[in-house]
This record gives sequence, structure tokens and C-alpha cells, in this order.
Amino acid sequence: MKVRKAIIPAAGMGTRVLPASKAVPKEMLNIVDKPAIQYIVEEAFASGIEEVLIITNRNKAQSKIILTIPMSLKISLKATKARKRSMRMCLPALISATYILRQKKQRSLGHAVLCAKNFVGNEPFAVLYGDDVILSETPCTKQLCDAYEKYGKGVVGVKEVPGMAITKYCSLKTEPLEGNCYTCSDMIEKPKPEEIMGNFSILGRVVLPPQIFDILEKTPLGAGNELQLTDAMKTLAQTDGVVAVDYEGVRYDMGNKFGILQANIEVGLKHPETKEELKAYLKKIAADLD
Repeated sequence: MKVRKAIIPAAGMGTRVLPASKAVPKEMLNIVDKPAIQYIVEEAFASGIEEVLIITNRNKAQSKIILTIPMSLKISLKATKARKRSMRMCLPALISATYILRQKKQRSLGHAVLCAKNFVGNEPFAVLYGDDVILSETPCTKQLCDAYEKYGKGVVGVKEVPGMAITKYCSLKTEPLEGNCYTCSDMIEKPKPEEIMGNFSILGRVVLPPQIFDILEKTPLGAGNELQLTDAMKTLAQTDGVVAVDYEGVRYDMGNKFGILQANIEVGLKHPETKEELKAYLKKIAADLD
């Protein structure tokens, strides 16, 4: 079954990037010349998604800016050569199939997904984590959607996390399937050293069947006394099995100060308007580093 819908949970307060997130929601922080959330929305539609729901909170009115083009901007662009190019940069603003849902209270990722039940209906759907911008030749979400349509099971996007750093993430029990795909039969959130199942962790993207909602409704509160999506996906893995895709692409954690710096430098080095100046600048300051 084709994956047509996606949700982007973006209700987090961005405590790891304070004080910037006091003024600007972390998903609105720029990577060179576009806010992070625009990269994520564009990835969804480039993957064949037809409808997107952004889940935010009542204090994040700025997040809706990405879905509109201010009239003053339309007027100023009207007679310029830059108009078509600028409109392309605002692609998500022109897509009427993007919606906003505000959580009354900021809760867990599992609760955010459950809030999208009516939007999703009885269909598979993608979840694009609002903290994670993933840049790749083939959109990451498309890689996962293709795997879902091939295997007919829930799909999680994974990367290897080195050493004991896996204790800060979730750990998956996997076996090779084919190519960059693995069968996943179990997982655990933030494992103790003796609980580590492997060094693959879910990072940024998943595609889930609609039965995940029934599982979420029956899942007890987990870490932090919150409803954890990982706990529900664990049940799915243990019952129906899940496919883990070691996706192609570079992930930038926009909820992390270094991740934001990394994204701006690496994207800036590829951007036609900044790459030459940035390259020269980096070479200059690198010469002065110890």
C-alpha cells in the first residue's frame, strides 16, 4: 500500500539550544538560507507524500510562517527576476496539503503520534522527526517508503551509533535481510550497558502501519513517565516484525548546538552562493588552529 501521509512532530521546546530557542523555535533555525522545517517538509513531498501534518504546540505560532508567503513579499517579488526562484524556495508554502495541529500540552513523541490518528486514518504513514534534517540524493523518507511497499512491514531508519554512545539512544536487535535492510525483532530505549542489543539506532525517520495507534493506546507510560513511541514500536517488532533500513544520507541534529553548526558549514560548502567564500574562510581560520 502506498504511503501518502506523513507527520512531523515539532512540539519540543529546544532546551538544548537555549537561549536561541527562546526567540525562535528550533525547527525554524536556518541552515544557510532555509529554516530546518522547510528541508523536512520538502523531503516529505519529494518522497511522494501527498499530505503532511506538523504537530507543534500553542506557543509556536512562528512555525506556521513556513506555510504562508506574506503578501508584502509577494508584492516585492512580483516584478523581479528572482520571483520564480524565490517561490521555488517557498515550495511548502504553496502546497495546500500541509496542516498544523497544536498539542494542548507538550508531551512525548508517542503522544504526538497518537494525536495524528484521525489525520492518518487506516493507512500507513511516515514520521519525520522535527529535530532531524537528513540530506541525501534519494530522499530518506522515500527510501523507507520503498521498503514499506516492498516488505509490507513497519520500517525504521537506522544508523550505527559508535561504542557506548548507544546508551543515549535506542538499541535494536537486528539480522541481515538484504542489502542495507535488516529484520528487527526487538528494541530498547536508552539501554543500560548490559541491555545493549546492537549498535543500530533509530535516527530521524520511520514508516508505520496504522495498527501502531492501537498499540500506543495500550502501551503503558515509559521513560520520563511519558508515552514512548519506541515502546510501541518494540511491541510491533516483537509481534509483526519491523524492517530496519540503514539509509543513505547525512543526518543533522537541529536540537543540538554542534549539529546546527555542522549543518550550516556542510550545506554552506555546497550552496552556490556561499561555497567559495566559505571554503576560503575555513582554510584561512584552519591555518590558525592548533
